[in-house]
Amino acid sequence: MRLEKILESQALRLAERTALVCGTERISYAALVERTQQVALGLRSRGIKPGDRVVLFLPNGVEIIELFFAAFMVGAIVVPVTTRLTAYELDHICRDCMPSVIAVDGASEAVEQTLSAYPQALRITIGRDFVGAVHYASIKSAATGELPSLPAEPDDALIMYTSGTTGKPKGAIITHANVIVQHRFINGVEWRISDEDCFLVTTPLAHRTGFARMANALTLGGTLVVMKKFDAREAVELICRESISVAGMVPTVCRMLLPEIQADPTKCASLRTIVVTGEAFPVDLKRKFISLLPSVRLVSFFAMTEAGAVTSLSHEEQFDHADSVGRPTAGVETRIVDEKGSPLPVGQAGELLVRAGEPGRYSVMKGYFNRPAENAEAIREGWIHTGDIAKSDEQGYLYIVDRKKDMVLSGGFNIYTKEVEQALMANPDIVDAAVVGVPDPIFGEAVAAFIEPAPGRQPTAVSVIEHVRDRIAGYKKPKHVFIVAELPRNSLGKVLKNELRESARHAAEVRNEAIAANEI
Repeated sequence: MRLEKILESQALRLAERTALVCGTERISYAALVERTQQVALGLRSRGIKPGDRVVLFLPNGVEIIELFFAAFMVGAIVVPVTTRLTAYELDHICRDCMPSVIAVDGASEAVEQTLSAYPQALRITIGRDFVGAVHYASIKSAATGELPSLPAEPDDALIMYTSGTTGKPKGAIITHANVIVQHRFINGVEWRISDEDCFLVTTPLAHRTGFARMANALTLGGTLVVMKKFDAREAVELICRESISVAGMVPTVCRMLLPEIQADPTKCASLRTIVVTGEAFPVDLKRKFISLLPSVRLVSFFAMTEAGAVTSLSHEEQFDHADSVGRPTAGVETRIVDEKGSPLPVGQAGELLVRAGEPGRYSVMKGYFNRPAENAEAIREGWIHTGDIAKSDEQGYLYIVDRKKDMVLSGGFNIYTKEVEQALMANPDIVDAAVVGVPDPIFGEAVAAFIEPAPGRQPTAVSVIEHVRDRIAGYKKPKHVFIVAELPRNSLGKVLKNELRESARHAAEVRNEAIAANEI
């Protein structure tokens, strides 16, 4: 079963139903398939064949959706890349996957320099022309003929690069089966969504969460409404005008929407399901949302690029188990193990392992692209080693305690950075905080905290440490505090802890050397 075949079947069954709304364009299923097939013919006429990689460095729009499915129609593998990445990051991905196609929205000088390193690739522009590029319109209009009949196997669909907060990004191979099982069948049952729904995408389609909502809508036969760029007021107007029933978002988007919804909750009367992922969802934010939109079902889930949706928390569980990421999705096995791989009892924290049948067949990725050593480390006997530290309770609810690599070992104690960060974030002087471990001459490692002050506030190292004194044990308190204007983040908004570790390590070394020399 392949994604383009599902789209083609929708065109037969639901020919005149609106498949896609984006800006002023409204496209039926029949028209979407016709347009996509034309793009696919254009790709094939230029030599694109099964197994080729197609990098989509594109913003939200009709073009990226057409190219997703056109690539599938010729058996190619799509590599979606958010436009927030730098040219350096784009170059890393291209060097890793060696694409046959790179599609961009025009090009900056930096992107043109990057693309010049791949003369063998077909370079497509949907915006400004540049030397060596083919305009998208010519791809759509030039070719005739028939598309190839593709075998059922192999069915690699996507290579989605992990965020790379602890190292260089790796490409997770996601199969057609992964997408269909997860987003048509599992999501459909878990979240009670169907072909009767109208889905709003508020995030980039090149990112996992945006692609997931596209997959929900088009595999189920619903209508997909795509925002080219998120704007809170426009989102509420779209919800009202298009009778949006399902919206996918991250908690940050929820926060931005609140003032607009508060101004006139009736504009969101059509909403019945909000699907939230991406970060911890504060209880106060949940309560405000539900009080404004009492008919909305709020569902949240814990997911990974490599393992799909691992757990979910239903509307009814949002407050009873607010600190939990939920219980495992039906069919997904989880295991919590110690450093030797032995299962741990309920309540003890260890590494979270996930399994859902043969990798690539259900919700777990097939593996990393061209990385046999990493695959052997990450997938053992079908179990994905997530690198997350978790614990469970007697009812089977899972709690993510920390990232394995972000755990600080100090004086024989395990210090989970998330716990320290949550204590720091309770300080009204702090808008964001990140905690890492740094070498310590006495305890092996010490806690270092990077603090982003709230607007108009001026926290100090002393006030930061004093505020957490009664919230966490003494050995968990930060030994080093750095006040910064902004925490460094990658293109997906995640804090780059590897950069913070290096900065903290250097500062700690200088401080420790000074202490040893009795200079302070």
